Amino acid sequence: MEEPLKPEYRGANGREPSEHRKGTLLNQQQVWAVVLAGGDGTRLRSLTQLISGEDRPKQFCNVYGGKTLLAQTRARLAPTIHRERTAFVVVKAHEKFYNSELADVEPCKVIVQPDNKGTTAAVIFSLLRITALAGDPVVAFFPTDHYYANEAGFIFSVDRAVRVAQDHADALVILGAEAEHAEVDYGWIEPGTRLKSPFTNALLRVGRFWEKPSHPTAQALFARGCLWNTFVMVGRASIFLALLANTMAPGVWKAFTAAQRSGRHSTDPMAQYKLWASLTAGDFSRQVLTLSTQYLSVLRVGDIGWSDLGTPERVSAAMARSGLTPWWQEAAEHENSKDLAKTSAG
Repeated sequence: MEEPLKPEYRGANGREPSEHRKGTLLNQQQVWAVVLAGGDGTRLRSLTQLISGEDRPKQFCNVYGGKTLLAQTRARLAPTIHRERTAFVVVKAHEKFYNSELADVEPCKVIVQPDNKGTTAAVIFSLLRITALAGDPVVAFFPTDHYYANEAGFIFSVDRAVRVAQDHADALVILGAEAEHAEVDYGWIEPGTRLKSPFTNALLRVGRFWEKPSHPTAQALFARGCLWNTFVMVGRASIFLALLANTMAPGVWKAFTAAQRSGRHSTDPMAQYKLWASLTAGDFSRQVLTLSTQYLSVLRVGDIGWSDLGTPERVSAAMARSGLTPWWQEAAEHENSKDLAKTSAG
């Protein structure tokens, strides 16, 4: 049996871990999922236009498997986190795409942003809604453009991360995927020493974040066994909010908290649009995570075949790994051949 967590890794109240909680779903009374579905999908636009015949963001596109990426994400999470405690962050401009997909979701759990201002605003906005609905639950964030060759392994890791967060109010756990090559377009996590946990042997301190490193740096990180940052994050709402308050520009945080106190951000569309207009686009990894490493841990999820489906090349690689040949692949390859021929002729 593993030893209890070290005292410095206790919850904010200083207590030792409580008894292991059991249940088919991940303690459905206390765990919420937030599905981040507000991106514009610009890097994959050439492929999604080919597939859908219109300017459709990738999360609402049937890239593979007969379902949209949003539907794939919902199906992946459904056996683990209760659908009644799953919220979706979307953007008003995409309403025609998500209206039918999320028709079965309670309106209060469809968090509509006036505009896409990046992941920082999406995280804050969703946390304000969830804390208003449920107090201080464990919250897990999931992007919609992910692929997992081993979905069972991914869900098992989510389960472990949730159990750590349930017993430790100050734990914010990020899932780190095993790197397969020196990728320059991913964020990387340099792990530190192991943290003792009764739930997993794969929990590590976070040493440093590296956002989209140069190729030589990525090669060095790969050689050192560093991990890809999946941006799947798990922790109590209060720890997310505390880190945001410590790192965000005072004016931005003041605007959000003032909106929360007044309650007008959710009931007054004009107040919401005014708040959004005052924001600049921000990335949660850069603005919060990279500045908060001493408060974070990373769960090494092993070789689960994770990929961010951000480019046509990554989508093709994921499909090849699964032995899938989508109908659009031949058409895409034909278009690429024509482009290369034009370039050569020129």
